[in-house]
Amino acid sequence: MSSSDAATRTSPPSSPGPAPVVDVEQAEAALVEHYPRLVRLGYLVLPPSLGRNRRVLTAHWLTQRALPRARTTVERAMVPAQRGAGRPGGDPGYGYVRLRVLRSALEAGLPLRRRAWPRRAQLPPLLPQVWGLRLFPRSGGADELALDQRLSALGGPARAAFVLRGLEKLPDAEVRRILEGAGVTDPHAALAEADGVAASYELLDSPEFDPCSLQARPPDLMRRRQHGRAALAATAAALVCGTLLALPGDGLAPGTPAAPAYARNPAAEAALDPEELTRVGAGEWRRSARTDFSVWPARGSLTGDRELLGRALAVWARPGPSVQVSATPGTASGAPPGPAQLLYAGEVGRARVVVLHDGLRLVRYAEPRSGAGGGAALDFARVDGAAQGTSGAVVVGRGKGEVRYLTAPWVRTVAVRDLREPSAPARELDRSADGVTAPLTAVAQSQSQSQSQSQSQSTGCTEVAALELREEGPGSGGTRLVTDLGELTPAHLTSGRPQSPGEVDGQAARESWARTACLLGAVRSNGVRSVNSWAYAAQRLPEGNGTATWVCTRAETWRGAGSRVLAQFQAPGKDTGAIAARAQDSPACGAREPRVLAGVLWKSRAGHWHVLAAGSKDVASVRVTGGAQGSARGNTLAAPAREGARAQLRGRLADGTEVSALR
Repeated sequence: MSSSDAATRTSPPSSPGPAPVVDVEQAEAALVEHYPRLVRLGYLVLPPSLGRNRRVLTAHWLTQRALPRARTTVERAMVPAQRGAGRPGGDPGYGYVRLRVLRSALEAGLPLRRRAWPRRAQLPPLLPQVWGLRLFPRSGGADELALDQRLSALGGPARAAFVLRGLEKLPDAEVRRILEGAGVTDPHAALAEADGVAASYELLDSPEFDPCSLQARPPDLMRRRQHGRAALAATAAALVCGTLLALPGDGLAPGTPAAPAYARNPAAEAALDPEELTRVGAGEWRRSARTDFSVWPARGSLTGDRELLGRALAVWARPGPSVQVSATPGTASGAPPGPAQLLYAGEVGRARVVVLHDGLRLVRYAEPRSGAGGGAALDFARVDGAAQGTSGAVVVGRGKGEVRYLTAPWVRTVAVRDLREPSAPARELDRSADGVTAPLTAVAQSQSQSQSQSQSQSTGCTEVAALELREEGPGSGGTRLVTDLGELTPAHLTSGRPQSPGEVDGQAARESWARTACLLGAVRSNGVRSVNSWAYAAQRLPEGNGTATWVCTRAETWRGAGSRVLAQFQAPGKDTGAIAARAQDSPACGAREPRVLAGVLWKSRAGHWHVLAAGSKDVASVRVTGGAQGSARGNTLAAPAREGARAQLRGRLADGTEVSALR
């Protein structure tokens, strides 16, 4: 817990005064203005046992029912006291509707009793209702998943205490009063239980917990038949089909361009038939002109298990509510368009795993082995246009801080490198005969730097593991380096100028990556295909403070859009670079526009402040205006400045073309 959090929680309560009066219009205005915030609060407090789809609908329902029926009085303790940008501070209308949402969410988690009528919040919501779809928030990263699991283990009052602390930024005294107003009998115990959650409050603002930004999936269509309304629809369909079958011929008028109602789609049926799966031979990749997933052979001890393969294909086509589905950004998660290619079927750790390829996507199906517990999982990753450098490994197992890979048939040996230790030798990693590696500790990329901070000196980033793949065969680059960014396919790491990046297989390239590795967390879980690190400038610092290096790191995605660019300032004596600028969907540092300009406010060892800027070699001059003034010929600039100065950078190429700073 940070010192600022502790200070906030021990702040004295607001001074007493007359109880505010809230009318319907004031409460409605507060509800409309802060609707996404209230729905997020309700979603986080509702019991996770409801399932994500019902939690989303219930959170919206509870929020929409929070309006008072008439003019009412709200206790001053319920009025929010927080201040700051985007905070509802001091609005009694907001305090009233927040209390109503919180009370209803806590009631929804109470167990039903045989001799008592259920409370309204314990019943399924009347409205809104969505038929034929399951709605749930977008998936977050590993930190959000861990927080969701920790909140699931808490009781309702403890969840409410944690959310009021983190989402509403309330001190403990106000949290206790609000919990008492919501009907919690022991607020002190709830706060004590919430203290056991070791997670950052900033994660509560993640899209993982935003029930207003949703994804849609079909429900389990087979299970629908067990419900009354589905049975009625099936009866009606049977009557219609019976009538059509009684008609002469196929029941359609001559020339109608539609298939009969009872016609079947052979391609759709073949896609769900395990016997129709494509199986590539073990040596096909040696003779093929392509080197990608399409020439991977079918491997694993369960490639002949027809029941397992049938379950994997059926879940792919119709994932049920208990299946955990994930997809990299920009990846479709629909049913297979036709018979897929089998890459792997076998036991990995405590799970049975099937890996399939449909030409555009990799699909990983995992189910627990007998007695392992848990549910099935289905993961999608887009891999169209994969080449040898980006098709060398696939994650087949992940859990308990470990990850296992299935390697390509052209990979001779696999080793592990710590990107933070460029001089340390690689450590050999064992593989099975099927190409599955031994468990590798999944070292999480440092997430300590905030998106809003320009200084990204990470804490706790002591090791970043990467796989070193030594390959054979035509077109092989010899050695390639890939790293896990929390997705099905690892990201290919390269180094050098954007027009011709090279492999990270030399000491100089590894040393360049050593100070960049901890910043990989900034591009995690974004569907990243490759990450290139390019040292584009060296700058001699003022006052004899040594020489700094400017590095541009560009992460390309499988979908093309969503690329992320980071400009780093690597000061001498620092083991991790500081993010000077960042951009998304920018062509900078890429093959199309291999130029960049970035600046940073820097303090010398003598305590003097300067604006430093550097551009790529094709930048002929740099100028700074605003909070600092100066210009320089060449691609670097250093101008005196004051602490906190905000300046604007402009550069020009030799032909006079203006270059703006990365943002």
